[in-house]
Amino acid sequence: RYAFEVDLDACSGCKACVTACHSLNGLDEHESFRDVGLVVSDSCAAPFAQTVTSACHHCADPGCLNGCPVLAYEQDPATGIVRHLDDQCIGCSYCVLKCPYDVPKYNERLGIVRKCDMCHGRLAAGEAPACAQACPTQAIRIVTIPGTAGLPPGRSASSLLHSPAVPSPTITGPTTRYVSKKALPPTLRAADADAPRVQPAHWPLVLLLVGTQLSLGLLLSAQITNHPSSIINVAAAALFAAALAASVAHLGQPLRAWRVFLGLRRSWLSREAVLLGAAFPLVALTAALTYLPTLPLPAPLADFIGHWSLVLGHSAALLTTLGVVCSAALYIDTRRHFWRVSNTATRMAGTVVVAALAFVSAPLAAVALALKLALEQLLLRRSPISARLHAGRLRPFARLRLALGLAALPLFFLHPLPAFLLFAAGELAERLLYFRAVDAPKMPGVPA
Repeated sequence: RYAFEVDLDACSGCKACVTACHSLNGLDEHESFRDVGLVVSDSCAAPFAQTVTSACHHCADPGCLNGCPVLAYEQDPATGIVRHLDDQCIGCSYCVLKCPYDVPKYNERLGIVRKCDMCHGRLAAGEAPACAQACPTQAIRIVTIPGTAGLPPGRSASSLLHSPAVPSPTITGPTTRYVSKKALPPTLRAADADAPRVQPAHWPLVLLLVGTQLSLGLLLSAQITNHPSSIINVAAAALFAAALAASVAHLGQPLRAWRVFLGLRRSWLSREAVLLGAAFPLVALTAALTYLPTLPLPAPLADFIGHWSLVLGHSAALLTTLGVVCSAALYIDTRRHFWRVSNTATRMAGTVVVAALAFVSAPLAAVALALKLALEQLLLRRSPISARLHAGRLRPFARLRLALGLAALPLFFLHPLPAFLLFAAGELAERLLYFRAVDAPKMPGVPA
């Protein structure tokens, strides 16, 4: 299989490779398949700086390919090159979240993701990729490696891809070789390590997650009391419908979304979409059946409808629960520290539990919300990058989230409806922070 080999001793950081890649592939103005970053040493006694050029690492176990819900990626079994199929992409950008090297790039004009394909057309014709051909110091070249190799060793005792300056190679098995005649210092770090980036808000996903989890909570509330309320079930159906409608806005190519089931075997996004899509008709039908007995109907018919509304309510709650579990797994699977199991489960399960108790028991709802707020703050301290963003550029949103949550606590003892509305607003702010403050792994860059 093919792999990039980069001679760190020869790389001057001139970015001729970036320019050539941009020109040959006809990329848009702010689009780039290859980047040049900088790694430095913290040691004052032995200062060190090294430019690093990187593109797609054409990994042995590609995160982008494994996470794609529509099979818009393929890996050539002969060469190992990971290609993106533009005509299959729906623009969900989940591959962007799955790749630890920030390789796939979303193109807003086209509504799809694109990435480096190692100029496979040129390779097939016996020519070098644009980046390798344009490099004036011949720092980039294509080498062949064993087909089973995850990360071939370089000539240096210390590999760049095994250093703290870049994401762990154990996640996807990158095949790029970084070689150097001198050992890299153990204190190596990315030059932009102290400049965490605020990530996109992903508002459609915020609305999807909060809406479906609040809806599940209301469904469970009806099951807990074993006395379905037409208002609660109608509200659950309305929230669910709004959440699904909002999620479509996240796709760059929504008309291709019907293909989302193709990745069911390996993509959590496919599983989430299929389960939530199957649950919604049951949620809507449950709401309709619990509303009908409020009309003047014969007693036998009312009893029949009431029985089936309970059965459908249980089925809707079960499918929605499975869909919400897939929602959590979808983000946990990206291996980002802020989205780890403890933090993700606390936030998403907490939303469901408080919503389920809001109209059942005011004291229990208040206790659950207080516990959720406390755990959010406690777990945040274990994510230094996200904590810095909360205390810095995202401080207004962090304060708003806490204020809305604390304001909802006493209201649960007065009236559940305004308390639920404040709680829901707080959850929107919390989920916005969940996306914007996530630590996004990538190859080294330069300070902004």
